[in-house]
Amino acid sequence: MKAIIYTEYGSPDVLNLEEVRDPTPKEDEVLVKVHAASVNAADWHLLRADPFPVRFVYGLLKPKNRILGADIAGRVEAVGGNVKQYKSGDEVFGDISACSWGGFAEYVCARENALVLKPANVTFEQAAAVPMAAVTALQGLHEGQIQPGQKVLINGASGGVGTFAVQIAKSLGAEVTGVCSTSKLDMVRSIGADHVIDYTQEDFTQNGQHYDLILAANGYHPISQYKRALSPNGIYVMTGGSGAQMFQAMFLGPIMSMTGSKKMGNTMTKPNKKDLALLAELLETGKVVPVIDRRYPLSEVAEAIRYLEEGHARGKVVITEAHNN
Repeated sequence: MKAIIYTEYGSPDVLNLEEVRDPTPKEDEVLVKVHAASVNAADWHLLRADPFPVRFVYGLLKPKNRILGADIAGRVEAVGGNVKQYKSGDEVFGDISACSWGGFAEYVCARENALVLKPANVTFEQAAAVPMAAVTALQGLHEGQIQPGQKVLINGASGGVGTFAVQIAKSLGAEVTGVCSTSKLDMVRSIGADHVIDYTQEDFTQNGQHYDLILAANGYHPISQYKRALSPNGIYVMTGGSGAQMFQAMFLGPIMSMTGSKKMGNTMTKPNKKDLALLAELLETGKVVPVIDRRYPLSEVAEAIRYLEEGHARGKVVITEAHNN
């Protein structure tokens, strides 16, 4: 099979399309023919070993797993002897980051608990866009104890996590404000945001508005400014952003939460089949519709990662079998 291989850390230039041996499923695994995959920030973080501590998990001097790609959607080709939930021909999608990655390839093996059935009314490309970003959004909103009727602000509303967060928050009955750049305001409105703020024209931490929950999917503000924009019992949750933003949420957030009723923190996303199954229901009912910015063939994964790294993607960047053909 063809796969995108990297044997050293570095820029997308170290990625190569190569012919490798087809994988064979273990007893608790399924073999999936990959019809689509999607690119996440986690891919370029692993590619570049940035931040450095990722090397202690994924390989100190060189990557243990030679194929990136966590989000996949495809058709089951074969199943291991202990697999009970799936059979050959089933259409599935999931986050395989806990199964040694490997989505940027024609075939991949994954444990059955990493996958759920793809709704029939959802394309492979749409399904591949969902797992990591949408689960991050869902877990971040749950961490923020979202309730119907609350005022929720999504900073970075036009990105992969942000576009899902806007839609999931709306499905849970919140009044949603999305923060993004000028060119993306209409798109964020179109996916359900009640209000939009152009961060190039207005600073939401300075305008006097207060929110019950702020989900920071991207975009930098000092954590003290986020706190100022919270309602008296509000919660701030960081799901992604700069290294400084991550540091402040992880280390300053718990300290700041010890005084007063506002809570400041972050969420560390974990693949979760229950959450993915809930998202499959939201997809099937049309309450969540993935926003796909660009599609690339497998041979152009390096270009897809470069584009995502630039930080201007509207929603998700997808790798598709259709483009391979």
